Amino acid sequence: MTNRSIVTLKWFVFPACLIPLGHLVYRGFTNALGPDPVATITHRTGFWTLYFLLISLAITPVRRLSARLGWLIRFRRMLGLFAFFYACLHLLTWVWLYSGFSAHAMIQDLSKRPYIMAGMAGWLCLLILAVTSPMFVLRKLGGKRWQRIHRLAYVAAIAGVIHYWWIVKSGVLTPWRVTAVLAVLFLARIVRAIREQRRRKLQTAVAA
Repeated sequence: MTNRSIVTLKWFVFPACLIPLGHLVYRGFTNALGPDPVATITHRTGFWTLYFLLISLAITPVRRLSARLGWLIRFRRMLGLFAFFYACLHLLTWVWLYSGFSAHAMIQDLSKRPYIMAGMAGWLCLLILAVTSPMFVLRKLGGKRWQRIHRLAYVAAIAGVIHYWWIVKSGVLTPWRVTAVLAVLFLARIVRAIREQRRRKLQTAVAA
C-alpha cells in the first residue's frame, strides 16, 4: 500500500474510532442510556478501551503473516492512543460521576475495591505509553529501550482484563472473550520467540 493510500485511509479510520463516543453522546441526548446512565457510560468506555488496546496489540502478529500487511503497523500508534483516550473517559466517569471529584471518596474506593486499583494500574501503563509514543521520544530513548517500555501495553491489557473479571458479578463469564483474545496474542509472542531462538541457534551452528 502506498504512503498516499495509508494517509487517505487514516482519514477514515480516525473518525471511525470516534463512533463509540458519538453513539454514547447520541444515546445521552435521546435519553437512551438505560436505567443507570452512569453505569452504561462506564461500561462502554471500559469495553472500548480494551477493544482498541487488543486491536493495537494484534497488529504486530497479524502483519507478520504476510509482507503485504506491513502497512498495518502505521495504524498501531493511532489505535493505541484511542485506547488511552477511552481509558481516560472511563477514568473520568469514576472521578466525576461516581466520586464527584472528591479525593476522600476516591481514596476510600481504592482501599475497598481492588478492581479499581487494577484499572488504575492499567491506566498508568497507558499514560506512559501515550507520553512516549511520539517519534522524537523514540529517537531520544533509542529503539531497544523504547520497545522495552512499550511492552507495558501487555501489562495494561492484563490489568484491564483483571479489572473486567473483578468488576462483574460472580458466575458472569462475559470477560472470557477478551481474555481469550489476549491469551492468543501472548501465544503468538511465545511462538515467535521460540522460532527466533531456533533460527539464531541454526545460524550459529551453520557459521561454526
